[in-house]
Amino acid sequence: MNTTRLDCACGQAALEISGEHIVSVECYCDSCRKAGAHLESLPGAPVLLEQNGATRCVLHRKDRVRCARGAELLREYRLKPSASTRRVVATCCNTPMFMEFMSGHWLSLYGRRFPAESLPPVEMRTMTRDVVGQLELPDDVPNGKTQPLAFMLRLLVAWVRMGFRVPPISFVQGALDDQTNRAN
Repeated sequence: MNTTRLDCACGQAALEISGEHIVSVECYCDSCRKAGAHLESLPGAPVLLEQNGATRCVLHRKDRVRCARGAELLREYRLKPSASTRRVVATCCNTPMFMEFMSGHWLSLYGRRFPAESLPPVEMRTMTRDVVGQLELPDDVPNGKTQPLAFMLRLLVAWVRMGFRVPPISFVQGALDDQTNRAN
């Protein structure tokens, strides 16, 4: 099984992923764009959003992602305390690493964390209804107004292969303190 390491900008935190990805997407939902803009505004944070405002993600099974180093630096950010999704940031350099849908079996790993030679090409765009009229999208891949059927089928197939398990991601060490932009 192939392994890829995803480093934060300064190299103090890293994830290792193994196996094939589920799907490689650009997401245009309001939540991803809002969270991306906030995370980019943290002191010294690297760029997260693409030039067109999309969040580039590679979805990967949770059971094939591990923290290789720097777990003590990983903190979560939620748009609202009750949000079912969290974005995880390496606080050493404020690098966004991934987004987790808490009850899901996958992680959405941020494309900008991948070495260029390991980043799979975009296979589809999701949630484009949130940018209708604001942006002209190319037709090189499907542009789903929500999540395309192919997206949902790939998630389902991955879940079946995992035996319908939802492994916990337990290496995140608390919440990002937005008041000081430092970990608490």
